[in-house]
Amino acid sequence: MKKMIQNFCTGLLCFSITVVQAQLTLPPSGDNQVAEVTQFMGPVSITINYSSPNVHGPQGEDRTGHIWGELVPYGLANLQFGWSNESNPSPWRGGANMNTTIELSHDILVEGKKLKAGKYGLHFIPGPTEWAVIFSSNADSWGSFFYKADEDVLRVTVKPAANNFHEWLTYEFTDRQNDAAVVALMWENLQVPIQFKVENITTVYIDQIRKELRSDIGFNYMSWVDGANYCVQQNTNLTEALTWANYAIEEPFFGRKNFTSLSCKANVLNALGKTTQADSIMQVAINDPTASMMDIHYYARGLQAQKKNKEALEVFLINYKKTPTSPVTNLGLARGYSANGDYKNALKYAKAAMQLNPDPQVKSTLENAVKLLEAGKDFN
Repeated sequence: MKKMIQNFCTGLLCFSITVVQAQLTLPPSGDNQVAEVTQFMGPVSITINYSSPNVHGPQGEDRTGHIWGELVPYGLANLQFGWSNESNPSPWRGGANMNTTIELSHDILVEGKKLKAGKYGLHFIPGPTEWAVIFSSNADSWGSFFYKADEDVLRVTVKPAANNFHEWLTYEFTDRQNDAAVVALMWENLQVPIQFKVENITTVYIDQIRKELRSDIGFNYMSWVDGANYCVQQNTNLTEALTWANYAIEEPFFGRKNFTSLSCKANVLNALGKTTQADSIMQVAINDPTASMMDIHYYARGLQAQKKNKEALEVFLINYKKTPTSPVTNLGLARGYSANGDYKNALKYAKAAMQLNPDPQVKSTLENAVKLLEAGKDFN
C-alpha cells in the first residue's frame, strides 16, 4: 500500500511539472498573426512560416510611407536587445515575433546559388535599391536579436520593386513553373522577389519514383508501368526503366502480362534503339486478349506518325478482323490504305464506315476523307 502511494505521488509530481511547463493559447505578441505559405514544384516544396504585421500600428496609426528606411531600417540595425548592439548590428527578421523560417524539402538554387534541403532562419538587409537575403542555420530564435553572421549558410542579393498596396506583410508565390518559382515579400507599396529553381526536376522525380516503388505503391504493376513510361517521356534512365517494365510483367506477386505492360516494355526498348525487339513485343501485345480496339487503333496511328505506313496497315487489318462492324476499324483501314497510296480501297472502307452510324467526330472525319479520296488525295 505504501509503495502504491509512493507511485501515485511520483505520477502526480510528473503531471504537475507538465502543467507548469505547458503554455496557454493566447493572442500573438502585437497581434501579428502567424501565417504560412507552401509552393510545390513537383515533389519539391518550399514553405515559409512568418508572423505578419500590418501597416497600421497597434494603436491604429497609419504608418504608410514610414515602413521602409524607418520602421524597417536600411542596412543592419542596433535592436538594443540580445546580442544586437552598436558593434554587432542585426538584419531584419522579415516579419514579426519569432524568426521567419523557410523550409526546403530538396536541394535547390536560390538566385542561381545552391542551397541544401532543410529549415533556415530567413533574414534581410534592406536597402533603397538592393536587398541581401540571408539563410541562417538558426531557425529557432526570437526575431533577429540573437542573429550570428557565422551561422549564415547563404546570402543572395535581390532587387526590390514597387507594388500595389499590401496592408499585411505577405509572402506570395508570384510565378510558378514546373521546376521554378518566385516568392515575393510584399508589404505596403514594395515587393522583394526571390527566385528559386530546381536544378534537375527530372532527377528529383526519378528519385521519388524509386522510393515510392519500394513502398506499398509498388504492389501495383501500374506503378512500375508509370515509372518506366515517365523515363521514356524524358528519354533518361532507360536501363532502369526496362527493369521496371519487366517487373510490371513478370513479378510473381503483382506482375500482369497484358497490353498495357507489354506496350510499356516495347516503348522502353524503342527508346533504347532496340526496335526489332520492341516490334516483336508489340505483336504479342496487340494480339493479347486485353488489347482493346482503341489500343490497337492508336498503336497503328503511332506507327503512321513514325512514317511506318506498311506496318501500320498490317495493324489496322488485325484490328478490323477482330471487330469488322466498327466505324473505327473501318476508318483505320481507310487511313492505312490511303497512307500507302491505295485510294480505291481507302475509299471503300471510308464509305463502309459511314454506313455504320459513326459518332459526330468520326463522321466529320469520314466526310472529309471521302472528298479527298475521290479527288485522289491522301486524307491522313
